[in-house]
Amino acid sequence: MTQTQTQTETRPVRRTAAKQMIIDCDIHNVMAPGALEPYLSNRWLRHLKTFGSRQHNGNVYPKGSPARYDAFPPSGLPAGADLGFMQKQHLDGLNVEFGILGPLSGSGSQLDPEFSAALSAATNDWQIKEWLEPEPRLRSGMIVPAEHSEQAVAEIERLAGHPGFVQVLLVARSAAPLGDRRYWKMYEAAARHDLPIGIHYGGGVRGVPISSAGWPSFYLEDHAGMSAAFQAHVASLIFGGIFDRLPNLRIALIEGGFAWLPSLAWRMDTHWERFRAEVPSVRRRPSEYVRDHFWVTTQPIEEPHRPADLQKVFDHLGGSDKVMFSTDYPHWDFDHPQHAFKVRLSAEQRDNIYTENARAFYKLPARAESL
Repeated sequence: MTQTQTQTETRPVRRTAAKQMIIDCDIHNVMAPGALEPYLSNRWLRHLKTFGSRQHNGNVYPKGSPARYDAFPPSGLPAGADLGFMQKQHLDGLNVEFGILGPLSGSGSQLDPEFSAALSAATNDWQIKEWLEPEPRLRSGMIVPAEHSEQAVAEIERLAGHPGFVQVLLVARSAAPLGDRRYWKMYEAAARHDLPIGIHYGGGVRGVPISSAGWPSFYLEDHAGMSAAFQAHVASLIFGGIFDRLPNLRIALIEGGFAWLPSLAWRMDTHWERFRAEVPSVRRRPSEYVRDHFWVTTQPIEEPHRPADLQKVFDHLGGSDKVMFSTDYPHWDFDHPQHAFKVRLSAEQRDNIYTENARAFYKLPARAESL
């Protein structure tokens, strides 16, 4: 029994009297050293200890100062690795109705396809045993070896029926734009089980930079410029034609911002009108695919110099019904729900952004059923 499990089992879960209940779409559960060892076969445990990880690193996520100082638990585990502490500080403290986990371990980015599959499966089994089963408020992204189609499909098929997994989690720095056909079998498997795709900031695959002009020199460039990778994926998914093939496929853009999305849609519409003969499978205006298939999370939310301009961004998005609240707990750029918005939201907007948009996207139980 792990230290995390012991704390969880001896501590009753409680609710707070906070007024604003939230569904947090980006919580990072972190592996303590050796956490995956109980979930690896002897073969892969020997492989891990003998050869170690083999992947091309991109940015170091989440930086050299990885977490809020107050998010390091008294147990001595890394920030985000202690479920009991997370329950007390975050789930209870912020009245989280549901939290969507996203472990950023690199398990799905190994160059060896079989080792990547083994680490991905171990990560998911670790999540089930040590996070999802002890805490009914938590759901998670399924980790898959996304660059290895056969293995990715196998992992989706293995766990698609588990109620704890509510999306297939990918990273923004991928080996190719995510509309590339190498990923289609993975999307087909996800759509077959009505699992959305989450694309999260970061990653390190095959030495691919986020910039079409090469590698950034500074972390600040990398952090500010990651939205360019998200834009490339949106364009690739639309122009690649996957949404006409899989009309129920839903995509969440996680920790990539969203103020850039309306202008990208306008630009794609203009160029599609001129060059649509090149992509006959794209039967509708790109902005219509954006509207029907893409959701976004709030952290890091763009903060205009005039806060009221954020409402204009919502208007350009066609409303705020595809915007889902996230904190990025326990990272340094965490957003507290009371301070995330500098502009006044209507009661309907608050309800939709903080809970109901995510409830619909992830098909979570109604509030009365989850209390």
